[in-house]
Amino acid sequence: MGKSRTKNQKKARLNALRVAQEEYSTIPHSFVFHRGQVGRNVGQLVMDVRRVMEPFTARSLKVRKSNVLKDFVSVAGPLGVTHFVVFSKTPTTVNMRLARLSKGPTMYFKVLKYTLIKDVVSSLKRHRMHQQQFTHHPLLVLNDFGMEGMQVKLMATMFQNMFPTINVHKVNLNVIKRCVLLNYDRVSQEIEFRHYSLKVVPVGMSRGVKKLMQERFPKMSRLEDISELLMKGANLSESEAEQDGEHNITELPQVFSGRGNMCSEQSAVRLTEIGPRMTLKLVKIEEGLGEGNILYHSLVSKSDEELQEMLKKKEVKLKQKEERKKQQEQNIAKKREKREENKKKSLAGMKKKHQQQEEDTDSEVEDPGQHEDLAVADQSDDEAEYYRQAVGEEPDEDMFPTAKRKMSLNKSPRPFKKRKLSTGRESAKMGKKNKGGPKAKHSGKSGDKGQPGEQKQRNQKGSKKFGVKKGEKGLKFKGQKGGAKPAFKKGPGARGVKQGFRRKGKGSD
Repeated sequence: MGKSRTKNQKKARLNALRVAQEEYSTIPHSFVFHRGQVGRNVGQLVMDVRRVMEPFTARSLKVRKSNVLKDFVSVAGPLGVTHFVVFSKTPTTVNMRLARLSKGPTMYFKVLKYTLIKDVVSSLKRHRMHQQQFTHHPLLVLNDFGMEGMQVKLMATMFQNMFPTINVHKVNLNVIKRCVLLNYDRVSQEIEFRHYSLKVVPVGMSRGVKKLMQERFPKMSRLEDISELLMKGANLSESEAEQDGEHNITELPQVFSGRGNMCSEQSAVRLTEIGPRMTLKLVKIEEGLGEGNILYHSLVSKSDEELQEMLKKKEVKLKQKEERKKQQEQNIAKKREKREENKKKSLAGMKKKHQQQEEDTDSEVEDPGQHEDLAVADQSDDEAEYYRQAVGEEPDEDMFPTAKRKMSLNKSPRPFKKRKLSTGRESAKMGKKNKGGPKAKHSGKSGDKGQPGEQKQRNQKGSKKFGVKKGEKGLKFKGQKGGAKPAFKKGPGARGVKQGFRRKGKGSD
């Protein structure tokens, strides 16, 4: 039995949850917010109207200055919001817009007068306002909305669709705690908005018995008999002695919460205003959500011809809008194709580059000594350049064989700039040109024949620079008359210019 009860309870809960979700999706929901700068009082009016629309409204809706109407529309869809109540303020008036999502219509009202909840409650001696009243939606009552006129019928339909529908045969009277009254004045065309708290008390008994039923015993010190309390109703306040009449007495079809409210018994329905109050006047009705044809305007009236012209202009605008939209779609498609083409080209280039990198790595693996050869060639190039700077002439071909090819490719077409002589060399050269000048002593060797002293000293300095031993005679380089030419040693010991020369003839090492 226990298991079967558990199963039945689970099924009942799931069924109740499913029914609640279905009912919740069919119930209208609303957003109440303001646009622009409205001030403190209008901001409080927005909060009071949210309190009226509870529990099927966004109580803690946050509005920023940067928000536009499209932001609220985009959020309203997933949340199941069906109506917008938007307040705004101008320097002279307060306006209210009532919009039906998502295809309209939109009604524009002018708020002639309004009173906040705090002002209404402070004016009452005893107010009846508690949190349990706002756990269920209020009961909507429309008065005098049956007159002829498209705008009046549309207003009545809009107000009815803002609140959940009630099935009279299945409704539970205990959940009805509040009432919203909308009264239309045909003469002034104004709408009175009122919000009441609802209370049901039994009738058909004396006031003293009512006191006893409510467990609030009055003072009986002045009474001589209990019958005086039951018959006369002594020591009762004015509010407790309120007279009920035919205007608020009815027969209850169900048992209502409260002592003495029995089924098929006479009870009185009492209303206590809890605010806010508003006096509204319809200005215009517009198709769509703030962008459409004006169906009704209380201040401007147009003829049929003017309406036809407006419709034609609007059709032209719609056609132009469709053409622009098509052009934008074509441009987007072209850009998308071009982007795909560029993407393919970039991928092909990346693939080609990757293949080249793979080929380079393969060639490096196949010929590992290639880098060493290049390093030796670069070193030979450095030695050849050093030789040019030191001597002032191009080296022989067999002197740096590894740099031969590179030198031939990179050889400048201009002649090599000769190195400038120092001050001593210039004076020696000038002395050579002067026939009457003194001549230096010549050595007895054939290699030094006809060489002046300055030139000999210069060659000795050059021999020190290129590694000639101290005490040896200088060498003659290419371009000088007579004498031996420098030559490098061939073999593993030959590394460059700095390792010295081998002199031809006598006195060579």
